[in-house]
Amino acid sequence: MLKLPVVILCGGLATRLRPITEKIPKNLIEIDGVPFIHHQLKFLQTQGFKDVYLCVGFLGEMIEDFVKDGSSYNLNVKYVFDGEQLLGTGGAIKKLLSTYPLEEFFVLYGDSYLTCDFQDIENSYERNERSPVMIVYQNNDKFEKSNVKFDGESVIYYNKNCERQDLDYIDYGSILRLKDFENTQNSFDLSIIHKNLVENTALNGHEVHERFYEVGSTKGIEELNNYLKSKS
Repeated sequence: MLKLPVVILCGGLATRLRPITEKIPKNLIEIDGVPFIHHQLKFLQTQGFKDVYLCVGFLGEMIEDFVKDGSSYNLNVKYVFDGEQLLGTGGAIKKLLSTYPLEEFFVLYGDSYLTCDFQDIENSYERNERSPVMIVYQNNDKFEKSNVKFDGESVIYYNKNCERQDLDYIDYGSILRLKDFENTQNSFDLSIIHKNLVENTALNGHEVHERFYEVGSTKGIEELNNYLKSKS
């Protein structure tokens, strides 16, 4: 059983998938016959997660109506809504922490399906004195634009919008702490937290070797659909 809870960012507008996402959030797009978030939560439960916090925004009520309290997945699921103002990924987590002051937690993306060993990542975090860690995958621009420079131990450069040609890793999620969100604004992108940690040489890296799948594009939906069908 994993000790840490997981925060999942589910508040994006998914403009790349419109008009589909004008009526449903991308977390509820059908993959292999059921909403994507079903697959995501089912896998996280098999990994040993127990407590899940969903940061939701546009059409988030539909996600809550489907998942409810998470008991059907043997999970405890709680929700925090952006409200009228979009808070950005960092601001959404900060608002969650004002209600649920989690000392440390995984952060995952609501449009990503990750099949890595989360217990191994948590063990690595504990071995490294509970310092923040970014989960990284050697992407080489294959599935998305790479945005991380990783030296085998630490993240030495990160910029999610960078056009540098020497970046070969991509961020896959992270383990962060309540204190990493001190002295931040109410509305901001999570990348600011990551960049601040890198600049202070305080962001460890944990490399995983399983490719990620995503539902943020039509190609990604097709690839994940084919992958899950091959496993059923």
